[in-house]
Amino acid sequence: MLSKMTVKRPGKMKVKMKSNLPRLLATLLVVISGSALAIDPQPPETPLIISLESPMQAGVRGGTLRMMMAKAKDIRMLNVYGYSRLVGFDTKFELQPDILLGYESEDDRVFTLHLRPGHRWSDGSPFTSEDFRFYWKDVANNTELSPFGPPKSLLVDDQPPLFEVLDELTVRYTWKTPNPHFLPLLAGPRPLYIFAPAHYMRQFHPYYSDAERLEVLQKEAKKRNWVALFKSKSHPYKMDNPELPTLQPWHNTTYKPSDRFVFKRNQFFHRVDSDGQQLPYIDEVVVNIVSSSLIAAKSRAGESDLQARYIRLDNYTFLKEGESQNNYQVRFWRAARGSQFALYPNLNATDEQWRTLNQNVNYRRALSLAVNRHEINQVIYYGLATEGGNTVLPESLLYQDKFMNAWTQYDPAKANKLLDELGLVERDDRGIRLLPDGRSMEIIVHSAGEETEETDVLQLLHDHWMDIGIKLHIRPSQREVFRNRVFSGDAVMSVWKGLDNALPTSNMSPWELAPYSQQQLQWPMWGNFYETGKGNPPTIPKAIRLRELQDEWEHSTSKLQRWDIWQEMLDIYSDQVFSIGTVSGIMQPIVVSNRLRNVPQEGWFSWEPGAYFGVYHLDMFWLDDSKGVQ
Repeated sequence: MLSKMTVKRPGKMKVKMKSNLPRLLATLLVVISGSALAIDPQPPETPLIISLESPMQAGVRGGTLRMMMAKAKDIRMLNVYGYSRLVGFDTKFELQPDILLGYESEDDRVFTLHLRPGHRWSDGSPFTSEDFRFYWKDVANNTELSPFGPPKSLLVDDQPPLFEVLDELTVRYTWKTPNPHFLPLLAGPRPLYIFAPAHYMRQFHPYYSDAERLEVLQKEAKKRNWVALFKSKSHPYKMDNPELPTLQPWHNTTYKPSDRFVFKRNQFFHRVDSDGQQLPYIDEVVVNIVSSSLIAAKSRAGESDLQARYIRLDNYTFLKEGESQNNYQVRFWRAARGSQFALYPNLNATDEQWRTLNQNVNYRRALSLAVNRHEINQVIYYGLATEGGNTVLPESLLYQDKFMNAWTQYDPAKANKLLDELGLVERDDRGIRLLPDGRSMEIIVHSAGEETEETDVLQLLHDHWMDIGIKLHIRPSQREVFRNRVFSGDAVMSVWKGLDNALPTSNMSPWELAPYSQQQLQWPMWGNFYETGKGNPPTIPKAIRLRELQDEWEHSTSKLQRWDIWQEMLDIYSDQVFSIGTVSGIMQPIVVSNRLRNVPQEGWFSWEPGAYFGVYHLDMFWLDDSKGVQ
């Protein structure tokens, strides 16, 4: 019989669990053997059935799928593309159980999660509630591994949940107030991890491993202490430790450094097709690391079976010409960003005069009115894009025309008038307006400098803004340097992608529209205040209102209330022009081998929601030649 016990946790939290000696012994035997060969590879007793909807076909098992990435760290994309999550979005961006057999939510406050009987990690070890308990007790609440306590994503009003182990296959998280973020975060392209392979990670934890053994492992890994050792072994998202068991469709078998990473099929994966055949169909995925500048050319040469990363719209003609010769097709999916590129006036710039201007709504509106989006669309995007602001896309149920069109009509005369009314009437001998202190209005736009397409857009913007007496300069730098300049307030303006999630539902968080995180380029210091409690809160009434609405959404339980909050936030954000959008709905070329089946003709190429290929089930793609290409 299972016996209940209660363990007191820091902060008066309680973890309820039940002992299961037989299961622990079975797990121990798997660990000792170091192999899953003694266990028949098979899905859980109750697998997730993926329907073969037309025009999809039942696949043939086997083969090698080839992809290319520009950096070794990009192998994490296999975690994104594989998109195995506790809960996940479907192609309509509705949440569904995935790894979980099911879940119950009570007012977005109490979440009960049910695991699949017989589900195993990629090494054959059982996946049970012990993996959740281990993470909560021994990682999230270990003062050395997590000195600040559980992840902020698990806190509501700065309070953690009550975590309970109800039985071997059931866990529960209970908050005092609603946590509508919880399920969407579990479904993210980079998900919130609330479990870990306890049977593997215990060997790196002093509570479970003797000091001598731990010291040997620490020295072998050349780590300064057990904390550094533990963290180096536990990167489920990065997929850079081939020994770390996973629940993804493929697991990495290659150690860094390497320019060729081989991912093998997870023989215990939890999905099957409607004929009962276990997924994934493809036996292995090989990721070759090559220079980003060569990926389009190598794709044209037929060296990739599925390629979208590092392929741009301006590669389309070049790639199209090689289709018949090299046995592939180029398909068009749509990017689901709020804007392909957006400008972010830094409302927290340290330069007082620029900061004052950036915080003035009519200045931001003037800059937006001076952008000739039609020219950008025709010259850079062949007229295929949608011209407008940085907001949700028309395919979102939350969309309204007024959000897309607010202050986006090309009207340099009106822009000039708004700037004149701000008192910016003096100009130098070049026709450049002068700041109140006599400096020329020459804006340095900071960029990560990663795409020539971005530079092409900025060069057009330079000409547009010259017509209103403002000169634009581009300053590219490495991404980390770029972000630090924005965070510190050194950057007056920056350029980056638009809204990551431009296809939201009202049940998804509107955090991108309000001061929320330091990563937000228009108000990094205000975002940092809400993220860390350090610094100063917003001073602009409309920004304050956006944050109030975000807080209301986080405590809401009514779908109608969330809808109304989204509408008000979208209205404020677009009318206040807190970011200056250009064009959206850009077509993303996808190179697909003629050997590769079940790849949709059309789709959304979206980080969030969607995880790029994730919601379209890469595990359902299959090769009509199981021998692959040598």
